[in-house]
Amino acid sequence: MKPIKTLAAALVASAISSASYAQVNLTAETANATGVPGNTVLALGELAASGGVANIQVATGQTLTNSIQNVAEGKTDITAAPFILPFLLSKGAGPYAKLGKESGAELAGRLSVLYTYRLGTFTLSAYDSSSVKGWGDLEGKSIYNGPPRGGALTNARAVIKLASGLDEGKGYTGVQVNWDQAVKTMTDGSADAFLLPSSFPDGRHTRAVASGKMTMWSMPKDIFESAAVQKYTKAPGSGKVEVPLSEAVQAEGVTVVSEDGMFRGVATVGGEVVRKDMDEELAYQLTKAVLANLDAIKAKTPFLPNVALGEVADLSTTGMCGANPLKYHPGAVRAWEEAGYTVPDCAK
Repeated sequence: MKPIKTLAAALVASAISSASYAQVNLTAETANATGVPGNTVLALGELAASGGVANIQVATGQTLTNSIQNVAEGKTDITAAPFILPFLLSKGAGPYAKLGKESGAELAGRLSVLYTYRLGTFTLSAYDSSSVKGWGDLEGKSIYNGPPRGGALTNARAVIKLASGLDEGKGYTGVQVNWDQAVKTMTDGSADAFLLPSSFPDGRHTRAVASGKMTMWSMPKDIFESAAVQKYTKAPGSGKVEVPLSEAVQAEGVTVVSEDGMFRGVATVGGEVVRKDMDEELAYQLTKAVLANLDAIKAKTPFLPNVALGEVADLSTTGMCGANPLKYHPGAVRAWEEAGYTVPDCAK
């Protein structure tokens, strides 16, 4: 099945469908439409509509910290989410500290997962005209490290600390803006360097390189293999990427640097999250629509083939189990297993 090109067209198609879930109206939230979570949620909306499963009204450009709470509270049906967020919610920590541990744990306990993907790999980059020439040059510099709040900023600060020993506000100045202002911030001189979750190739860098040649650095091997980094890659919402440099493809004008031909980095992992009490058949149909159209979804952008969409068995890639409080929705498990995948017991 070839996905419909726009959400509007998909909604029109679903209106004339006679499938049993054609009249179900759902809401979804996601981040910037051009990124990994934006593309996956919009694809889900298109496929659900064209397949007569549901009409999904997608709000893009949202702060996922708020979105995951909205789903837990029943204000939204579906959201993209890095898995660090439900973990922090379950602890009443970080951006959810005002909720307290008891309320946060109760809200997190209402959530489940349809499918997972890698949102990005944290990479250090800078224009070639910058004074930053690698991981050793961050002290005293201004670094754009994400939006004003949320999982990406939390992870970016941690990666900088692990790689350089520097804390924001002491060792360097953090620059935070919303994702829809990312490229403008990269190009207007607001920061000396950027520590952002990136794809291969990365849409933000593809646009920003129009303002000048850039370099992207792999995390140094000795730092990546250190006990601290390896422990962090097992933390909720984190994973690791270690691929040949030839697979770390970026736009022309972006030079990707590694000391030994391998690109290494800490990844942010997450997925599409719904409430546990979503109708099992509906969760099944939504997940089935995605699994039946993986090739079509991956064909939407150059980077979607490289985000581990359609992976379920490798826990180091999916971020499930361990300290992650979320499990797959029973309807999603049925769809995965019906499609021939083996879902780890700890994720059910």
